[in-house]
Amino acid sequence: MSLFFSSTRGFANVADYREAARRRLAKIAFDYLDGGAEDGNTLARNRAAFANLRFAPRTMLDVSSVSPATRLFDYPASAPFVVGPTGLNSLFWPKADETLAAAAAARGVPFALSSASTSLLEDVRAAAPGGELWMQIYVQKDRRIAESIMRRASAAGFSTLLVTVDTPVHGRRDHDVHNDYRLPLRVTPKLLADLLRHPHWAWQIARHGTPQLVNLARSLGETPNLQRHAAALARQMDLSLGWSDIAWLRKHWQGPLLIKGVMTVEDARLAHRHGADGIVLSNHGGRQLEGAHAPIEVLPAVADALGGALHLYLDSGVRRGADVVKAVALGARGVLLGRAPLYGLAARGAPGVAHVLSLLYEEIVTTMTLLGSADIETLPARLAGDSPGTSRSASPLSGRPPLAPIPHAIQS
Repeated sequence: MSLFFSSTRGFANVADYREAARRRLAKIAFDYLDGGAEDGNTLARNRAAFANLRFAPRTMLDVSSVSPATRLFDYPASAPFVVGPTGLNSLFWPKADETLAAAAAARGVPFALSSASTSLLEDVRAAAPGGELWMQIYVQKDRRIAESIMRRASAAGFSTLLVTVDTPVHGRRDHDVHNDYRLPLRVTPKLLADLLRHPHWAWQIARHGTPQLVNLARSLGETPNLQRHAAALARQMDLSLGWSDIAWLRKHWQGPLLIKGVMTVEDARLAHRHGADGIVLSNHGGRQLEGAHAPIEVLPAVADALGGALHLYLDSGVRRGADVVKAVALGARGVLLGRAPLYGLAARGAPGVAHVLSLLYEEIVTTMTLLGSADIETLPARLAGDSPGTSRSASPLSGRPPLAPIPHAIQS
């Protein structure tokens, strides 16, 4: 690898890595990484919702030793974030999932592997032997696939299961139509011209081959076939999946279980009632339902309704350490990072991922210091001027979303 593609000098933030990823990747790959559903309004709202929240800092407090360390389930994490599950990552860099897992382990935070990964879960475990690994699954019509992945993940020492429930069908993504995005990639005159403009990415794809959904293939007992397995993932979801199926999941998974894709108080309560250990508030990074709320907007109401009964996480739109602090201040235990580490991966490979995680960690520490909070566990209470143990609804943020429950699927 050339020095150019391993150096992280000059990168000040995640946005810098996004721009470098845009320059390096062919348009068809970058749009897959960066784009949202339909007009992109939900994608934009995710970022705007974070930007619209304002801090109310405290001063003259002891911040001589600031720590963002916390516990994510039983794992002592160095910061309240997880490298979240994302699919087809080898479209951006070879052995992408192993790279992401190793970087997360080095930073001391969990890595969540997508069942749409391009690396075998057993290989990811080998790449991060001491790391905290979580496993994400989709439930397809043939539930034996999910059962196999759960069984393999448990045997490989994955600790926590995330069940994604917001993708009964794939959202409409106009950029995929414009780019004639299909798997496997077909060499058209348009794609060929794009490849010539991005020789480093094209060389990597030519050298390492088209990404394959190897975990699905392994659990199906088949050789990898990207076209067939991608189609199966898109069209064969179990549309009958319901809350009572948490009992079925419990038969096959003994560790913590998170339901990913919850966006209302009602569904959060149902997750608790049916035995989930936690939820991830998520609109799938703005890639599914166009016109959805941003997760940070519904977080306060869900946190107040749950009262600490579930482990509460959030994703979608996190690009700065300050975003992580805002989520924790409003009641989340931590956040899942989606695009942010992928920008580092796509721009510079392993050094890029490690640097993105370091940047976010350092931004969290800086934000906490300027807020007057030395310990992220007591962030809301300390900033509200109350004693430790005060409800997280005592928020250090002004301009926060209203705390009223969200009673309907559509709300102004």
